[in-house]
Amino acid sequence: MTDDTTRKDRPALTLTGTRNPSPGALHGGAVLEIQTRETQKLVYGRRPENGKPGWVGLLRFAALVRIAWAGAENDDPWADWRLCQLEEQLLQSREELTAMTRAMRNQLKGVRALRIDLAHALEPAQIDLNFSTPYGFMAAYLLADHDEFVRAALTARHVGLVNRDTSARLLHEAGRSVRRAFQSALGYKFTGVTREDVRLGTAKASRARELMGHLPQEVVDGEMRAEHAPALRARRPANGADEGKPAPAPTVAVAENAAVGEQAADVPAGAIR
Repeated sequence: MTDDTTRKDRPALTLTGTRNPSPGALHGGAVLEIQTRETQKLVYGRRPENGKPGWVGLLRFAALVRIAWAGAENDDPWADWRLCQLEEQLLQSREELTAMTRAMRNQLKGVRALRIDLAHALEPAQIDLNFSTPYGFMAAYLLADHDEFVRAALTARHVGLVNRDTSARLLHEAGRSVRRAFQSALGYKFTGVTREDVRLGTAKASRARELMGHLPQEVVDGEMRAEHAPALRARRPANGADEGKPAPAPTVAVAENAAVGEQAADVPAGAIR
């Protein structure tokens, strides 16, 4: 009896003073640790100057992908095709660097009665990563692979397993593989076009085709999308106030855009250069 009475008299649990009864959006990030100057250059890229061509670095790559990502959310088949292409190139470059690193490590392990440790920076550079798409982080994984290969190649040169010319050639090949992957984000233009525009043959679809070329039919039909492509946004109702107006182009994050082509402080390095 006493227990029953206690339960009846017990007040119901209420939330008082709670401003946000539901959790907000999740936020997160990561830190990329870089030990070589060769890899650090690939973070910031290079602007064209003095007749030298520029190339896309990690930060610019992430900014460009964000635009294609927004287009893919808007059901733009050209954006989907761009994500397919850059995804394939990222995977191919990672495979190339993995094979190169494996070969170099095997060479370092092949010396009898001698254990050779990879050179490392006493104070690696720490790069904060706060990308808004998976592809920014996938590109960072590629840089981590590149950094490991550079350490292995410079170590092999230091201990006399490869000469300076061979080391320079291998480093150039590794850097070119990364730059090729990052350049794959170029070429997409946000036009606000959708697959419905393509089906109806609208002027917007014609302009997108002039700017970016023809598409594989499986991409147009929506049967082929990148593995990490975003979910499609809900379509506006036909009688919506914004019907017929082009979707606004996404803005590039200031932090990503401002860093393009800038040089960070040198990565503290050991004696092996």
